[in-house]
Amino acid sequence: MIHSSAQIHSSAEIDENVTVGPYTFIGPKVKISSGTVIEGNVFIHKNTFIGNDNLIYPFASIGGDPQDLKYKGEETYLEIGNKNEIREGCTINRGTIQEEGKTIIGSNNLLMAYTHVAHDCILEDDIVMTNNAGIAGVVKVFRGARLSGFTQVHQFCNIGSFSFSALGTIITKDVPAYIRVSGNPAIPRGLNTVGIQRQNLSKESTEALKESYKILYLRKYKLNDAINEITSKFKNIEETDIFIKSISNTDRSIVR
Repeated sequence: MIHSSAQIHSSAEIDENVTVGPYTFIGPKVKISSGTVIEGNVFIHKNTFIGNDNLIYPFASIGGDPQDLKYKGEETYLEIGNKNEIREGCTINRGTIQEEGKTIIGSNNLLMAYTHVAHDCILEDDIVMTNNAGIAGVVKVFRGARLSGFTQVHQFCNIGSFSFSALGTIITKDVPAYIRVSGNPAIPRGLNTVGIQRQNLSKESTEALKESYKILYLRKYKLNDAINEITSKFKNIEETDIFIKSISNTDRSIVR
């Protein structure tokens, strides 16, 4: 299941149920688990773990050196989970020792063509990055987020769970969970109603998110006052807990 023209380093560990296409290069200290398909002309540089049942398309560059002037050849890593689809021309870099030393991609993510994931980023699960979206170093993207084409995310930002960015959005601050943003710089445009509908949330949860949005964005509260108001008003609702967490303890402040 490994094409004769593929080049695989002697230290790489490739499960017998992995498919490797023509002219693919797999470098040192790479480990690839069962069911993963790597098509032709893929370059997996080094120090990369790839889990089960991933699909990697041609011309992806996986586990390359971080694009950081502080990087001086240290041993850093990339970890990719299960059932991800990584399309043509994607670039995913390893971490840096100045941070945690590891870039982490979760499971069930779709990275469309020419997307970029920089050093020390963390992507959770069920995320979609549309063509040419890119995230700079040390960005965390939480579960279920959607980044539309040509979205660009500044370093150290957090992208909240089930949030949505429109085409060409420039994100320089944290995006709260369930919020829809667009523009340069990004500003809030309402709740991600489509994402909420797709989750089949209860009426109670949906109404709680609507009210939380109004408290944060429409009633002129200061951020801490908005957090306190939402916390006191909605208890034991998972979605509002996620929302509150995404707007608390922010280093870059939130889009507002």
